[in-house]
Amino acid sequence: MKILVLEDNERLLNVIKNALEKENYQVDTFTDGDDALEALENGYNCFVLDINVPNIDGISLLELLRINHKDTPAIIISSNHDFEKIQKSYDLGCDDYIKKPFFILELVQKIKKLCVVQKKFLKFSDECKYDFINHILYEDESEIELTKKEILFLELFSKNLHHVASYEEIEEYVWEGEETNLTNIRAMIKRLRKKIPNEAIVIVKGMGYSLNKEVHLV
Repeated sequence: MKILVLEDNERLLNVIKNALEKENYQVDTFTDGDDALEALENGYNCFVLDINVPNIDGISLLELLRINHKDTPAIIISSNHDFEKIQKSYDLGCDDYIKKPFFILELVQKIKKLCVVQKKFLKFSDECKYDFINHILYEDESEIELTKKEILFLELFSKNLHHVASYEEIEEYVWEGEETNLTNIRAMIKRLRKKIPNEAIVIVKGMGYSLNKEVHLV
């Protein structure tokens, strides 16, 4: 799971980052709203946004991200206790609002409830399965090493198992917004197919990739 955290207090930002990484989340941190805006398309499962940050504030960023990320959980954290600010945050689609100061455990627990993979394993066959929680591929109980991009590709399907992942979606999520090309994507798929059943990944001509209907969550 990838989480974007926007907080201009660097000490608090580091505390949040360390706490979330201990829970095996991948965390990208930002102190400036403009920088966070540029990173929105990197493929996040959750947003944690402070209101009072340089340039684009957290509420404005929430409004912008809701254009293309309507269902991605977003939590506002702020020392601003103004009712209108709180109401506006909920009106724009925040899933929770935490007032500072707060216990880090409170934030971690809220994220766990909002950003959850209901099923733990992606099962390719009786012998081969991928552990979403610990990011480990198993073959007959032996661990198979995956690259970061291979892990991110599999996690594209954690919430919508059999959707078609377009080339653009793969570029945004797996390459984390960095420009790539179809040759690189195909090469990554080819390497991954050597680690899981070859037929598990299906090419949808002209659109992208999906998982075989036999693949399921357990």
